[in-house]
Amino acid sequence: MGTITFPETLSISWLAEHYRSHGLTPREVVEEIIRRALSDLEMNIWITAPSLEWLEPYLEGLQGLDPEKTPLWGIPFAIKDNIDLAGIPTTAACPDFSFTPGEHASVVGRLIAAGAIPMGKTNLDQFATGVVGTRSPHGETHNSLKPELISGGSSGGSAVAVARGQAVFSLGTDTAGSGRVPAALNRLVGYKPSLGAWPTRGVVPACASLDCVTVFATELEDALAVDRVVRGVDSEDPWSRDVQRSDSKLPKTLLLPDQTPEFYGPYSELYRQAWLKAVQTLEKLGIQVKYIETTLFAEAAAVLYDGPMVAERWADLGGFVESHPGQVFPVTETILRSGSQPKYTAGAVFQAMHKLQALKLEAGKLLKDAVLVMPTCGGTWSRDQVRDNPIATNSDMGRYTNHCNLLDLSAVAIPAGDAGVDLPFGITLFGLADSEELICGAAELFHSKVPNPSKSEDQVLLAVCGLHMRGFPFESQMLACGASFLYESATAAQYRMVRLEGAVPKPGLLKVLQGGAALSLEVWTMPAASFGEFVASIPAPLGIGKITLKDGSEISGFLCESYAAEKAEDITALGGWRQVVLD
Repeated sequence: MGTITFPETLSISWLAEHYRSHGLTPREVVEEIIRRALSDLEMNIWITAPSLEWLEPYLEGLQGLDPEKTPLWGIPFAIKDNIDLAGIPTTAACPDFSFTPGEHASVVGRLIAAGAIPMGKTNLDQFATGVVGTRSPHGETHNSLKPELISGGSSGGSAVAVARGQAVFSLGTDTAGSGRVPAALNRLVGYKPSLGAWPTRGVVPACASLDCVTVFATELEDALAVDRVVRGVDSEDPWSRDVQRSDSKLPKTLLLPDQTPEFYGPYSELYRQAWLKAVQTLEKLGIQVKYIETTLFAEAAAVLYDGPMVAERWADLGGFVESHPGQVFPVTETILRSGSQPKYTAGAVFQAMHKLQALKLEAGKLLKDAVLVMPTCGGTWSRDQVRDNPIATNSDMGRYTNHCNLLDLSAVAIPAGDAGVDLPFGITLFGLADSEELICGAAELFHSKVPNPSKSEDQVLLAVCGLHMRGFPFESQMLACGASFLYESATAAQYRMVRLEGAVPKPGLLKVLQGGAALSLEVWTMPAASFGEFVASIPAPLGIGKITLKDGSEISGFLCESYAAEKAEDITALGGWRQVVLD
């Protein structure tokens, strides 16, 4: 391998270039991925991890393939463990359900025939039931950037494998958002083709009539390279259909919600600001933007989990649950059993189908020559928070994804900058089943206007509550460090503020156990390279510590040592330094 240094994430173009120059071999790539997988063992990414022992036949098989005729030659990929890989157990994250298939799932077989290397089977929310990534007996998959946060699910292991450089791309599945939510939370592209465009033969069903196989990648270009290989009818798959994807082109109209979406979780304000910034970018793409009422999409989403369609899950898996008491993850069993409720009669199913058909007609008219854009997620949660409230937090995560397959739409989730430090934000573009080229064209154009945070300078969020705010004497120090104002906010109701006298009076912010209030401040972002020198320049009694914002998130910010407050005037009641100056 010589002196080649592997990048943190891998791409088809990077590997292909090094293969062509003979600077790298597939075996060396596999060995590096095995090393990375061992290093990340505690992140619970894999159920069947990469191993040279069982990968050897795939490496040897490459010798009989012409790299010029096999578009994915030597490209490593990961497989969600509800998709069959011949000779390797399929578990759907339920050990008692495990079986060893004798043949590959259709999509896996096509990828291997194109030269791709299957690296292993990834962790998931058991039976693909959930969008959080915490519902597995194999452990909660950690977020690739902030381990305390959820990975998203149910395809969390597949997404994190790509984000941690343990695969170039990975296969997931998507019934209600499982191929898009993990993409947004791990700074990836998640491509969900139209229903039936990719075969689902060899996939453990969640809701067979709605299931899609999906792909995660760091670049849309790589996701579409996979699409070119796996798309097409499988004559043995009853759900397969002929859906063509033309070359990318731009839609005539971008449809955006006429009301600001609801955001949730500890970073709700950061997510809201990231969405508003994404909207500004969308408005400058040169495509007509139309703001629409989005009730029909919410109505469609409600049919899945608040209606009789959940009975399909029970129809597929109810027999196993009943015959294996105590072997299904508790929250998963609760959700599966919800589909067995007496109210979900045959009549109720047909009523739901008729309602969906009417909604599909309405959506078809709305989306003709158009693309709908929504946040992929309205927020995220810590793994602790999901554990404490598994149902409600999971419901929130699917708020802007659940409608998609019910309305027979295609979708691509793409990064849209970071909402905070190592806190990715993403949007999803939705199109009609026969118009996937429109979501691709719009995604490519948007991507060209938004820098990739993983390839830009690291930033630090900084809470500013005094003379460094906009319009005050020390704002120039912030600007000199390359800092940029993000938005106005406030502390949690746990702080007091005092007036510190001097040549230039300034505020002192203190965290207290009792009698605190929410005090206004500004949130800025500063290059990490400038942050250390900036902190060193701050004179006592001020310093930089962790400040809890009103949405519960913690960022760096100005704090005051307690001794300085003993003889200082308490100005908490005024609500913040800007109000003090204006008073």
